Parts: sequence; structure tokens; C-alpha cells
Amino acid sequence: MARRKKGQPINGWLILDKPLGLTSTHALARVKRLFDAQKAGHAGTLDPLATGILPIAFGEATKTVSFAVDGAKSYAFAVRWGAETTTDDKEGAVTQTSDTRPTEGDIRALLPRFIGEIMQTPPAFSAVKIDGERAYDLARDGETVVLEPRPIQIDDLRLIDMPNADTAIFEADCGKGTYVRAIARDMGRAFGCYGHVIELRRTRVGPFEEGDAWGLEELAAEAEAGRLFDADGPLLPVEMPLRGLPELMVTASDASKLVRGMAVLIRGRDAPVLSGLMYATCHGRIVALGEVEKGALHPVRVFNLG
Repeated sequence: MARRKKGQPINGWLILDKPLGLTSTHALARVKRLFDAQKAGHAGTLDPLATGILPIAFGEATKTVSFAVDGAKSYAFAVRWGAETTTDDKEGAVTQTSDTRPTEGDIRALLPRFIGEIMQTPPAFSAVKIDGERAYDLARDGETVVLEPRPIQIDDLRLIDMPNADTAIFEADCGKGTYVRAIARDMGRAFGCYGHVIELRRTRVGPFEEGDAWGLEELAAEAEAGRLFDADGPLLPVEMPLRGLPELMVTASDASKLVRGMAVLIRGRDAPVLSGLMYATCHGRIVALGEVEKGALHPVRVFNLG
């Protein structure tokens, strides 16, 4: 006899405002318990010292996680000049120091070098895999971690404030795989003063922004009041990360074919010129994500929302 899965079959996205000091895994576990959800996963890890947007996918929404992870991200962060650390943040041991400090003019002159497609070496304490092992696990074991530079995209990097000579506050808009800690490290090296991140907050992941986010205490209060699943509650639609793609509204008959893995013809004047990825909905519910070819939608992922 098959064992019943624990929890409720919940589908949708929850945007958590992750608090300071909590790992992404522990934050996910707490949210999963609050919702009593069968299945959940998060899109894009945040370090324990980082706060802000942590998108959490329930049930069928986990099928769209890659689209959230691949989306553009925004951060606000503070850099402390004068020291480089093993972790490129304030948790690590100091490895190099300097009495040199950059001026506001120095910083603004340097910023263009960090905008566009640039090469970046991830921090030794990062989730990058080396021969199947996470770099941070190797670094914690005292091994020397050598990571290769890789291309990343930084759309914008802005100096927001300089509270004092030792500290600068920035905002960054960047693509997948960018390490803000590495930006701070590399700016510090460019100035010859060294630097590390002392505060980091993620303010956007793909379509998810701070206005969508809920704190753990807010969620606990909603759960206590029985409002977690209200229409104006915290859950967002499964298809949220796909909304940059074209939407195709299909009939119930075509929806039935798509969920069985069958292609359906796209009707209408524009059908012959459509191509690429598209998601199909029926009566407001997502049915499938598919590839359009020769006037037909071929499902590559189907959604079972009942």
C-alpha cells in the first residue's frame, strides 16, 4: 500500500523576506511547516548574512523554478574598506589590510569597469561545485580552493551613499551567477584598499519584488488567523516566473491534449509566425509550457492543478 504524502497539495509561489542569520534551507523548512505543504523548494540561495527576497515554490510551481533563478536580480549592499576576508564578508578571517581609502570620485570613476559583461571569480566560500563538491565545503575543511573566472552580466552598479570614509553603500542589478561579495572584493583590490561586504539585501528576483514579500512573523500571524489561502493572501500564481513569455489561451479540449503530452494546433491569424517558448492557460489556470513549431504548441512541461 502506497504511503500518503505528508502535508497538503499546495501550488503557487510565496515570496519570503528572509531574515538575517537564517539559512535559505532553514527558512524554506519553516515556511513549509507554516503552510503544511507536501512539496516546496526555493529559487536562488541567500547567505545567512543576507536578507530579502527568497522566492519559494510550492507543488507545481517547482516546475518553473529555473525561470525565476535565471531572471535578473537586484541587491543593496554595504562595503567596508580596509580589509579583505576569507569569505569576502564580515564572517571571514581578515587576510589583508590597508590604510588606503577611496574617495567618492575614485568610486564613481571605477564603477563603469564593473558594468556590462565582465569576468568574475566566485568567492572560495560559494556554492560552486569542484569535482562534485561545494567550494564552501572544501574551504571549510581547510583546502585551497581555486575557481576559474567566468562571465557574468551586471546591468547597473550605483553608489548610493558614503556614511564615512570606511563604508560605501551600493545597489546592483545583475544576472544569474553574480556574487555581490566578489564585486566588493574586486573593487577593493582595484583601489588597493581591500574590501568586504558587511550588509547585503536582495530586493528583486525576476518578477518578484519587495512589495511581494512577506516576513516570517507576518506569515505566522496569517496562519494563526486562517488567512494563508485567502484570495488576497501571500500565495502568487504558479505561472508568475513565466509572465515574460507569450500566453496562449486554449479550450478545455486542447488543454486535455496538452496535459497528456500531445501537441495542439495554434489557431488564429498569427499562428504561422509564432515560435519559441509559450505557456498555455485554460480558464485562467496554467496547463502547459511548450515550444511552438510549425503552427503547433508542443508541451515540454505540463501542470496538474486539478
